[in-house]
Amino acid sequence: MISPLAHIHPNARLGKDVIVDPFAVVEDDVQIGDGTHIMSGAVIMKKVIIGKFCKIFPGAVIGAIPQDLKFNGEDTIVQIGDNTTIRECVTVNRGTKDKWKTVVGSNCLLMAYSHIAHDCILGDYVIIANSVQLAGHVEIGDHAIIGGMAAAIQFSKIGAHTYIAGGTEIIKDVPPFIKAGRSPLSYAGVNSVGLQRRGFTSEKINGISEIYRNIYLRGLNITQATQIIEKELPESEEKTEILQFIKDSKRGILKVSAKENLEEN
Repeated sequence: MISPLAHIHPNARLGKDVIVDPFAVVEDDVQIGDGTHIMSGAVIMKKVIIGKFCKIFPGAVIGAIPQDLKFNGEDTIVQIGDNTTIRECVTVNRGTKDKWKTVVGSNCLLMAYSHIAHDCILGDYVIIANSVQLAGHVEIGDHAIIGGMAAAIQFSKIGAHTYIAGGTEIIKDVPPFIKAGRSPLSYAGVNSVGLQRRGFTSEKINGISEIYRNIYLRGLNITQATQIIEKELPESEEKTEILQFIKDSKRGILKVSAKENLEEN
């Protein structure tokens, strides 16, 4: 299962049934879980932990040092969860002393030529399409999908269950459960199809829609909208998650497109 033409450092720790193809490289202090497949030409550099049953395609480079001039050789890592697929020529860089690690969760798909910079934290079931570029310190919640050739600036936060259209610039935080698109990136409705696919009931989706109606479609500012949501809308896990995301956002959340027809207050 391990090709004699692969380079495996003596200190690398490989689980059961790991496959390493010819001309792949696995460097020092790497851990690879059971059943993972490292394909020809992939490079797994120092300080990388890869979970079980992952697929690392040709040309991927996991664990290169950060593209950060402040990095000074700190003992940082990359951590990849179970059942994650990393396609051709993806790059995932190690962390810096900010978080000390870069994390890609379980059951994720990173499509070809995407870049995950230092200190990014990706949840589970995240899909990053072709040529998406994530700058340092970006955080992405579970089940988020980012379309091809989108780019996120440093310290962006993208909530769970979001869908972001391809080719967009993510310069504001994107709260959970919504779709976003256009230029500049704007609110484009609740991600109802995605939520239905993940088992959200119609009642829950309607509750989320009512929250975002107050935030984006009534002409209110964020302070006014959140006050109404807190006082007038029923309690739910989704309400708590949305309000906490907005509270924690340091750069502010995206706005609604100027082309939208706003409702009367």
